[in-house]
Amino acid sequence: MAFTPLHDRVLVERVESDEKTAGGLIIPEAAKEKPAEGLVVAAGAGAKDESGNRIAMDVKAGDKILFGKWSGTEVTVDGKEMLIMKESDILGLIA
Repeated sequence: MAFTPLHDRVLVERVESDEKTAGGLIIPEAAKEKPAEGLVVAAGAGAKDESGNRIAMDVKAGDKILFGKWSGTEVTVDGKEMLIMKESDILGLIA
């Protein structure tokens, strides 16, 4: 199924976090938090201002991002768990 976000929304695939701490301890599945990093899979065309002009998006497909812990709505697209969120929920780009 092809999915295209509308307006200022983005489709994000979570990036899995490490299974070990910096000290080498293995983190059990029950103690793991959902990662707040993701990869933008698709982005909408952008919101419109009062006069109807498009406001360009700051992110594009392929960007690695950081987002808030409770951001977005979980959906399943082509059997993969993903998030749909507004561009304003994105905290920043990861280089």
